[in-house]
Amino acid sequence: MARTTSHDHPLTEAQPLYWRVAAELLGELRDGTVPPGTRLPGERRLAEHYGVSRETVRQALEVLRRDGLLATDRRGSHAALPGPPAQSPASLTFPVGAGPARPCTGDRATVAWEAPPPEHAAALGLAPGRPTLVHRYTSATADGTARRTALTSFSAVALAEVEELARYRDRADGTASAQLRRAYDWMRRAGLTLHHRDTISRLADTPSVRVVRRVRDQYARPLEITDLLVDARQDALVYEFTLPAAG
Repeated sequence: MARTTSHDHPLTEAQPLYWRVAAELLGELRDGTVPPGTRLPGERRLAEHYGVSRETVRQALEVLRRDGLLATDRRGSHAALPGPPAQSPASLTFPVGAGPARPCTGDRATVAWEAPPPEHAAALGLAPGRPTLVHRYTSATADGTARRTALTSFSAVALAEVEELARYRDRADGTASAQLRRAYDWMRRAGLTLHHRDTISRLADTPSVRVVRRVRDQYARPLEITDLLVDARQDALVYEFTLPAAG
């Protein structure tokens, strides 16, 4: 039998505003707008969404929390309704297309705190010349073919939301090895739903392919942009699209 909570009854004008907000939020949790186990937006964003004060949102969250419909930890409040957990996609390797089909010997990755290329700065909403975390990746097969190079720039949002990325700032000298293969996992664990948009084009008069990946979160905030060049004579390109936030 389905559980009936105190906010399952029809709303009336006499009920407190926070009660009405709790009922609306519960509806969004149940219809899948906020998948089970994912992190809710912050109080400020919820207040803007419902057109109420942060105190009203705080009271509404407490109503749902008392009924066991929300769980709160250090990362914020999470939907606790019954439902299938967010599944981990089979491939979360960062950056896009990082692994060639054949074993490589020249696999190298570093990070630097520097101004990104102008195209990256514009895509991430960064002012010209403003530094950010920039990741460089290169690889090549043993015979020197199938070379891949990738340049990734992270946004201020990504560095603010994902503590694992933020930790690299103090050691981003451009020389030390920095494998960020789990970057997408870190983003998802921080409650971010990843929307990927890949643009693939062949470079004229070469066997190379250029892949530009732009990743944003569920609020359409840019997280990163990656520019990947691949010698595509023999390797296939494999890429993902939307990755749900992890609970």
